[in-house]
Amino acid sequence: MSGMQSIMLAAGGTGGHLFPAFALAEELKRRGVAVDLMTDMRGDRYGGGFPARTVYQVPSATLASRAAGDVAKTMLTLARGTGVAFRMLGQAKPHAVIGFGGYPTYPPLVAARLRAIPTAIHEQNAVLGRANKLLAKGVTAIATSFDRTKFLDGRLAEKSVLTGNPVRKAVLEAAALGFLPPLSDSPIRILIFGGSQGARFFSDVVPLALFALSDMLRARLRVVQQAREEDIERVRDAYSEAGIKAEIASFFTDLPARMADAHLVIGRAGASTVAELTVIGRPSILVPLPHALDNDQLNNARRLEEAGGAWCFEQRTLSPERLADELERLLKAPDSLAAAAKAAKNTGRPDAVRNLADFALALAEGRRPGGNRTQ
Repeated sequence: MSGMQSIMLAAGGTGGHLFPAFALAEELKRRGVAVDLMTDMRGDRYGGGFPARTVYQVPSATLASRAAGDVAKTMLTLARGTGVAFRMLGQAKPHAVIGFGGYPTYPPLVAARLRAIPTAIHEQNAVLGRANKLLAKGVTAIATSFDRTKFLDGRLAEKSVLTGNPVRKAVLEAAALGFLPPLSDSPIRILIFGGSQGARFFSDVVPLALFALSDMLRARLRVVQQAREEDIERVRDAYSEAGIKAEIASFFTDLPARMADAHLVIGRAGASTVAELTVIGRPSILVPLPHALDNDQLNNARRLEEAGGAWCFEQRTLSPERLADELERLLKAPDSLAAAAKAAKNTGRPDAVRNLADFALALAEGRRPGGNRTQ
């Protein structure tokens, strides 16, 4: 590949879509490929650190509801964004455009198709998202993170390639640490995190569940938990009253290292979380974010549970009492934790970023991944 080769990445302004795009951009730059980013206005907060030659911003909108007014407003904004993206692609002249999901990828991918530029989408979840579902028929190729992706069948499956979901460099470094189950009477390290939308539920339920454990188990616990700023003090007080050693914060910059240090992780089931858990190889209790329109987290969690690497519980069924019963059982069975860690590791794809870069370069060269010409 010459240094003149260029690829445009299209990703919405949320971390779940931008993180895999970020990882791919790093790998493509390492290979001497010019990378640009096209994003919505929220992407500005990431623009300074994204490894792109240029960050282009296009108007976009996410469908808030199916009300006629909301649909019309969203469609008008996307149409305007497509026009802006069409002009920007004429300036940038990329050899391929790859989208990472979310409605902000719709204008760049549609505009690329109008300019006859090879296109692809990357699906991070085990279910095809709404925006990707709209785009899937028109793109040249599709990259997936799971070996089975809901709504991806027939002709769509024929142009799909399993690459995995790229993870950060820090995750790959943490993956070098093997899992060692807790020894009898030794500390048991539990990590709890759930993102801004999920931390409140865990702050309400997990301290009560751990308080209900036997005295012997509670004395061995070493807890690290993410909580919202307004919940930190009450969560810390709850653990103090239970006699449990705990570190509570609203954010951990070294989360991959803490994940590698844990004997058990309790969290949501976003695509990035599942990818990191499997690459590092750690057992987890996953509580998918409820009410998601695509049920993406539920599908992600169930796939990992089917592989033996996690235990999935829907939030509506998970009381503190039930969680306490599950924890009492698991924490007294280090062999079960070790088996789940191994199963999670076996499903991980640490080579995902290399796979996706190969996929992207094949697309830019006019080949379908696998060697056949697309042009």
